[in-house]
Amino acid sequence: MKCPACGDLGTRVVDSRSVKEDTEIRRRRLCDACGFRFTTFESPERFLPAVVKKDFRREPWDRQKLLRGLIKACEKRPISTDAIEKLADAIGEEARSIGEAEIPSSIIGERVMAKLRVLDEVAYVRFASVYRSFKDIEAFMEEMSLLAKDRGRQPDGDAA
Repeated sequence: MKCPACGDLGTRVVDSRSVKEDTEIRRRRLCDACGFRFTTFESPERFLPAVVKKDFRREPWDRQKLLRGLIKACEKRPISTDAIEKLADAIGEEARSIGEAEIPSSIIGERVMAKLRVLDEVAYVRFASVYRSFKDIEAFMEEMSLLAKDRGRQPDGDAA
């Protein structure tokens, strides 16, 4: 491993430990040339399906893109970064478990909405409003009515 400080190839591992529920290994390294210490992470390469967009374009799976959408939906909500990361990982694992080389973006979007609905209803509505591209206030209110109905309440917050 090349030292990020001096570029020398003479580095060695001085400590290793499992992280992220034993799915990664964190390694502390030491450069023999300059004494610089740095950390690397090792994880298995996993197959993730290509994403088929609505216009039939294919894109490689992009966890960062998914994370950006989740972070935006969860902005200013009491949701930890760790919970958002775990949600992104869960969506990726579900996509991987399908076992196909390609997955429609609609399946990803629906899974994200289902998980956000359980995690935080405001984040769910934010994500749904972008994902479903509500054309007008009536479409938005219809979604809100469905959400309230599922909770056993009316849209204005009164019990049913």
